Amino acid sequence: MDIIFLAHTLDVLGKLMVGFTAIAVHHRFLKEHKVDRKVFSSMKKEQMIGIIGMILIIVAYVIVVMVNVA
Repeated sequence: MDIIFLAHTLDVLGKLMVGFTAIAVHHRFLKEHKVDRKVFSSMKKEQMIGIIGMILIIVAYVIVVMVNVA
């Protein structure tokens, strides 16, 4: 597998995870119209997905930088 392909794949996965997290939180809040324990628990899980997504984006960027500098 090409390292650039891996970097682009991680980048896309990270962006999709962050986007999904933002959409899910807003959808749940609009549907519930309140923040109860269930919504708060879901928001914490989705926050972790968002954080992992951001880490994937950063890792992809580092891979691209390392390949282009070397």
